[in-house]
Amino acid sequence: MKRMHFLLFVAIFTSCSLSAQKATLSGTIADLPAGNTAILSEVVGDQLRTIDTLRLDKSGSFKVTLTPTAPTLYILHTDSRDGGICHLMIGPKEKVTADLLYLPEQRIFKIMQCKGSNNVELYRQFYNILLGAENPTQQAMASQQIEQLLSKNKEVLMSAFLVTFFEQDFENHAALYADIRDALVKTYPNDPYVKHLSDRLKSVLLPGMEAPEISMKDTEGNIRRLSDLRGKVVMIDFWASWCGPCRRENPNVVKLYKKYHDRGFEIYSVSLDKERSAWLKAIKDDGLVWPNHVSDLNGWTSSGGKTYGIMSVPSTVLVDKDGKIIARNLRGSELEKKLSEIFD
Repeated sequence: MKRMHFLLFVAIFTSCSLSAQKATLSGTIADLPAGNTAILSEVVGDQLRTIDTLRLDKSGSFKVTLTPTAPTLYILHTDSRDGGICHLMIGPKEKVTADLLYLPEQRIFKIMQCKGSNNVELYRQFYNILLGAENPTQQAMASQQIEQLLSKNKEVLMSAFLVTFFEQDFENHAALYADIRDALVKTYPNDPYVKHLSDRLKSVLLPGMEAPEISMKDTEGNIRRLSDLRGKVVMIDFWASWCGPCRRENPNVVKLYKKYHDRGFEIYSVSLDKERSAWLKAIKDDGLVWPNHVSDLNGWTSSGGKTYGIMSVPSTVLVDKDGKIIARNLRGSELEKKLSEIFD
């Protein structure tokens, strides 16, 4: 649930010159505790601007008139603003009806059913997946289900907002960001969420793109260029001696290097170390027998890391014989499976 709260703060406000056109939101709210008020607010940057307090009749029904100049993100919440969050994207002239249920334990409004808006319906399906993920296994499945849902509905504008669910794992979902951006950019060129996707994708390197050159000094001070390995399948391995997950992954990398090296597999290791002695000791201790070890000993400001937008380690980029990116961040069994597909 914390990840959904994060979504609110990636909202970006934009002004439009279009004249306001009335839209309506109506429906019912069930099980709202006595003393709680349902409030509808508009997302303005990272703030909420109160639009209206929903007046419920005895049956829990409500209706509110809105004047969005473009598809606009609204938040339904209780008067405390920390409970009952529900995201509703509504555009000009839309007549949206939604039946909602307040869940007191989660302190959220759940959309039971809705009509008149593909954006609201997509959010309903998205949030139902999250609500059904109560344990680690279900949570892992939920991520896959969300990815499939957004991919299937990439032409629905709400997907540009919901895909930021993967913001903290952006590199592994950059292709989904690109698919949604490409599906929406012509129809909604000025939408703030579509612009956010474009901004995130400016520095990303996707499969099929040319792998940028890296030219750095090796352990002997000699220049080694990534392009010198053209004609081989190369894994660029961004790592550091101080990185525990990197060191734990190294035995698997060594195993795969020995298995596939004679068939054309190379490793180009870029260290984000700052201390030369620690870097050299880790290479020796972990038995990293390949010759392509490079570093400028600048840590996170490593020129190679900056070229590839590396924000964490371990991080890998698999490159084909023609210098094109095959995949990013393959490790463990996933890396072994991909190399088996290529060589076996």
